[in-house]
Amino acid sequence: MAVLIQTMNALVATNRNFRLAARLLGLDSKLEKSLLIPFREIKVECTIPKDDGTLASYVGFRVQHDNARGPMKGGIRYHPEVDPDEVNALAQLMTWKTAVANIPYGGAKGGIGCNPGDLSISELERLTRVFTQKIHDLIGVHTDVPAPDMGTNAQTMAWILDEYSKFHGYSPAVVTGKPIDLGGSLGRDAATGRGVLFATEALLNEYGKSIAGQRFVVQGFGNVGSWAAQLISEQGGKVIAVSDITGAIKNSKGIDVPNLLKHVRENRGVKGFCGADSIDPNSILLEDCDILIPAALGGVINRDNAKDIKAKFIIEAANHPTDPEADEILTKKGVVILPDIYANSGGVTVSYFEWVQNIQGFMWDEGKVNAELKTYMTRGFKDVKEMCNTHNCDLRMGAFTLGVNRVARATVLRGWEA
Repeated sequence: MAVLIQTMNALVATNRNFRLAARLLGLDSKLEKSLLIPFREIKVECTIPKDDGTLASYVGFRVQHDNARGPMKGGIRYHPEVDPDEVNALAQLMTWKTAVANIPYGGAKGGIGCNPGDLSISELERLTRVFTQKIHDLIGVHTDVPAPDMGTNAQTMAWILDEYSKFHGYSPAVVTGKPIDLGGSLGRDAATGRGVLFATEALLNEYGKSIAGQRFVVQGFGNVGSWAAQLISEQGGKVIAVSDITGAIKNSKGIDVPNLLKHVRENRGVKGFCGADSIDPNSILLEDCDILIPAALGGVINRDNAKDIKAKFIIEAANHPTDPEADEILTKKGVVILPDIYANSGGVTVSYFEWVQNIQGFMWDEGKVNAELKTYMTRGFKDVKEMCNTHNCDLRMGAFTLGVNRVARATVLRGWEA
């Protein structure tokens, strides 16, 4: 239920942000309505034999929101609460996110309503293959390119690639986030966290500051949070508190991140790390620091705790961590929020690089991937800032107006009324 409330908030907030951006841009009301309606919604039944021989049925979704700027792009999640409204909101968000990142994609999102923890590896493989059979003629290198999301990973992508290739011939570019051995890109694993680093550098640069010497708090220590913490500490940033599902830890002098990563690998969580003191996980967001990085779930910064946040900058590594009410409270306090739609776009940007490499049949070394990512993130910040100046708005609205404007212009140029 909690997840549903969060995603409904995400849907409401995305629509609200879109409408505010449309107003600022002075979009035609018919165009505005047309941009919100998804291009195509797919719902399929996936029936598989379980390992014990019984049959089980699951519902699979794919929402393809917009393809004005290029093939649609977005994750596939396996989660018990995959529901059409949620998938819709996330597909729409991908349309704006790819436009902000200035990569030639539209937005999509999909999923299967299942609990992956209850399924064996062979059951997951059968389910993935049946889902792919049902949608293979609706996805494609130049149509819709899926990627991993909650409950899916590189192995899931490998199965989709194999099943799709049975119908269409070997097509590595049909999905991204693949294993390296099947055409995955170097640097993809760290991409979202590295993007967070580059985004933070670009923002601090505006204020004449650098990462070195700043005090960071990272909430969430999964893929994104752990990579962000590692890269920030390598740049001389002081990570003073970290939390994950197991607990929260703090060391005002700075946590030894390489040692913490080793501890997390061995103990499956930050709890019990000897180089820091244990603290209440609920207080992590309120710790005294310069930069707060929420890298876990949505809706964690809300009207109840926003007034007590001490950070000067918030970098949204998670999707939708800040409620609209909290946004207002923090803005009044002078806290600068770098919005998720820009801050965590490193992942989809390197997915684009993977797709480009697959199409060319020519793979890059990791140095090139990271250098290109830095170029995109740095230019992206400049573009967002330009919109802020043009429309006299905060960074969130700057990013939304940038994204919506790019999609609207592409739509009009292609002749949407014809």
